[in-house]
Amino acid sequence: MSELEQALKDYIAIRRGLGFQLRLPAGYLRNFVAFLQAEGASHITTELALRWAIQPAKAQPSTWAWRLGIVRRFAAWHNATEPRTEIPPKGILSHRYQRKTPHIYSDEEIEKLQLPSSKALRAHTYTTLFGLLAVSGMRVNEAVGLDRQDVDLDHGILTIRRTKFGKSRHVPVHTSTVDALKKYAETRDRVFSAPSTHALFSLRARYPNHGLHGALHLRKAVPTTRSPRHGEGSRPRPTAP
Repeated sequence: MSELEQALKDYIAIRRGLGFQLRLPAGYLRNFVAFLQAEGASHITTELALRWAIQPAKAQPSTWAWRLGIVRRFAAWHNATEPRTEIPPKGILSHRYQRKTPHIYSDEEIEKLQLPSSKALRAHTYTTLFGLLAVSGMRVNEAVGLDRQDVDLDHGILTIRRTKFGKSRHVPVHTSTVDALKKYAETRDRVFSAPSTHALFSLRARYPNHGLHGALHLRKAVPTTRSPRHGEGSRPRPTAP
């Protein structure tokens, strides 16, 4: 194992020990170290870091900036033990991700949405799920990860146990949201009196990716737009009213 590989291994171990998961950065940094070795470099240089960061020629400038950013953090840490390490300055590749303009669905587009279901429950499930996301600010994986026991309909409190940073929290919801959840729960239990899972928005699988499948249904139901607002051949993105 080379010194750079060992340094990266130590860096990842320390960061993860501090609570960072580094799922994507770890893989990219391993690729960067392999790139340095292929170039015959024994230490990090700004020129090589920049050349590696912009390798995906078709990537967005914000992606280049993100790639250089993870190298910059690793270089700053490694510089303490390897003085030859160059830390890429913050002034280069400073592009930031720009969100696309959200699309407000028209009544005609909403009418075109179709969610077929043999039990006539899928449309009700997605209606409730999307409504909960809109009024609570929860992430898709948090809403999909809700168990029935996590939803206190008597006090209007949701318990989020699987958050982005591994911490649990309580989310109070309005009485109108409680009423919508009660209506969904009553319909679900009437259709499936003995579900095989405790998940709130699931009947068979443990925690299906409703967000993904819902998006696929929406993409199939709504035709592509050709407005300059979205770009040639792009599809509109749903957004809360």
